[in-house]
Amino acid sequence: MKAHLACARMEFRVALTYRSSYLSTFVMMLLQIYLLTVVWSAFYDGREEMDGIPLATMTAYATLSTLQYTLVSPWRSSPIEQRVREGKVAVDLLRPIGFPGQMLSGQLGWVSASVPVLLVALPFALLIGAGSAPASVAAGFAYPLALLGALLVSQLLGLLLGMVAFWTLEVSGALMAYRFVAQFFSGALVPLWFMPGPVRAAAQWLPFQATAYTPAAIYLGQAEGTGILAALGVQCAWVVVLGALAALVWSRARQRVLSQGG
Repeated sequence: MKAHLACARMEFRVALTYRSSYLSTFVMMLLQIYLLTVVWSAFYDGREEMDGIPLATMTAYATLSTLQYTLVSPWRSSPIEQRVREGKVAVDLLRPIGFPGQMLSGQLGWVSASVPVLLVALPFALLIGAGSAPASVAAGFAYPLALLGALLVSQLLGLLLGMVAFWTLEVSGALMAYRFVAQFFSGALVPLWFMPGPVRAAAQWLPFQATAYTPAAIYLGQAEGTGILAALGVQCAWVVVLGALAALVWSRARQRVLSQGG
């Protein structure tokens, strides 16, 4: 555990050195909240409710989903690409903990550096967007669990994307495509309840919805009772599936490192 914490602390300190990225994250996050609030207000066109969803709930969803997506999906998903290009993977393999564990710990350390940004941005986000208390006591207790599940799913997806670098050395193109697909199908821009039937069905079968839509839907009461348990269960299932897939990909990537390293 101490070794994992050391990896997390190291990446936390590295993240804090990128002050310009902090500023850009702060500005872009608030800009996205403002634009989403304006767009949804125009979409409702003076109506208080649409398809059973009040405008206040929709603007609160836009604010909450943007804030939490900034936390669980930071601008750098994994340090693997840089370490592969610089040949530091050989050193990583000599450490007492496994490479995927090191990278996940580092990713979580990098994510934790986003917390100060969110705390500073929260009052401004509520000012230009909208806030809401949890829809129920159950939602209040379940939301932290859903947020933890969203974080784990997002970081496992980032780990998988980063390990592509063992074959391509460069993942910036894949990262751009991933961010576009992930942000849309996660419900960070458009909630699943407003997506057309086929698109919504596709989103429900993909892991991305577990990173943004699920926590926000639970918090705002769009998932209630057994629906909360089902949503948390889906998140847990994706954590298991993505963890197993990451282990499989790493077994192949490790063979590639050893075969090239002699």
